[in-house]
Amino acid sequence: MLQVNYIRENREKVLERLSVRNFKQPELVDEIIRFDEERRQTQNSLDNLSAIANANAKQVGELMRAGKKEEAELIKAQTTSNKEEIKALSEQLALAEQNVYNALVQLPNLPGAQVPAGSTPEENEVVSLHGEPAQLHENALPHWELASKYDIIDFELGTKITGAGFPVYKGKGARLQRALINFFLDRATEAGYKEMQVPLMVNEASGFGTGQLPDKEGQMYHSTIDNLYLIPTAEVPVTNLYRDVILKEDELPVKNTAYTPCFRREAGSYGAHVRGLNRLHQFDKVELVQVVHPEKSYEILEEMSTYVQSLLSDLGLHFRVLRLCGGDMGFVAAMTYDMEVWSAAQQRWLEVSSVSNFEAYQSNRLKLRYKGATGKTQLAHTLNGSALALPRIVAAILENYQTAEGIKLPEVLVKYTGFDTID
Repeated sequence: MLQVNYIRENREKVLERLSVRNFKQPELVDEIIRFDEERRQTQNSLDNLSAIANANAKQVGELMRAGKKEEAELIKAQTTSNKEEIKALSEQLALAEQNVYNALVQLPNLPGAQVPAGSTPEENEVVSLHGEPAQLHENALPHWELASKYDIIDFELGTKITGAGFPVYKGKGARLQRALINFFLDRATEAGYKEMQVPLMVNEASGFGTGQLPDKEGQMYHSTIDNLYLIPTAEVPVTNLYRDVILKEDELPVKNTAYTPCFRREAGSYGAHVRGLNRLHQFDKVELVQVVHPEKSYEILEEMSTYVQSLLSDLGLHFRVLRLCGGDMGFVAAMTYDMEVWSAAQQRWLEVSSVSNFEAYQSNRLKLRYKGATGKTQLAHTLNGSALALPRIVAAILENYQTAEGIKLPEVLVKYTGFDTID
């Protein structure tokens, strides 16, 4: 979340940046400032009264030692009254702090300077276009029909076992999944990311730390008995490895990668655009997370974007890079690049990766700091990116690499799959 001091000292800038997001509750900014002023005044009154009470307590001791019992008793009576006032002010302070917190968690991150204004995906900025669209044969099929034709993904069997959005991968389909995971992990470790294996369920503190709670609780699967949440992305447990941690400046950047299944309710998602692998409730993803020095976070955002693009180029896919407009970004992001691959059979773009800089928004929630050479602690910046999410990558490979004789796999995957064709 944003820092109160920054909001108070930069009110006009905060409102201007929130307008880039098309944020619907700008009045929250003044509400936060008002609640914080109440908190500051209450804290000041409490501090002053506590100082008086401490001075009185010290004076009582001195008077008692001097044999001035009557004077001491008068001050003791005042001290008793002070204690009651201190208790009332402490309760008032706790309420003021809660009011500040309740308003703060409703305020999204501020868009970075390069983020275009807008509120819909159509207003996202196309940064670059790579490769050429696949030229398919006359009887080309969408991936869900290819999956059935070659018996590699069974959507109906997944529905039988669990429900819609939980496919079963079979034979070469399962091996393709495993090959992509290993390919992405190998490439990440070669790029200097440390591989982690993390829990698939997290507690409330972890969900709050990365911004899924309280913003996206309706999109997460919740085990109510234990009050744990199935992760929507490895970003959540990996970033929370550093909750309440103070790093040394020379330890930055921290670079982690993790493969996990991901679970998303995707409530309200219907229609032809979510058919097949286009939108699932359970899917595999390799994630990248970095904790970095604030002065370098946008430079590293560009590096992460370039890295993800290199994966798509190696897979031989036609893709584009978008800079998301303010209204299409996630709640906690300051700037996001989306990578979309072209589905030749569906004649549409499919998002396969988001790479985001959160600046200090997550770090403030996580209390994730670093200590500089002067010994002063500061909030670090966090970034994450999909590298990559598998379902739409698999869909794009099946559709764009199909021939009349079968599906030819990208060359970089053959050593991982052990075969070059699905037929």
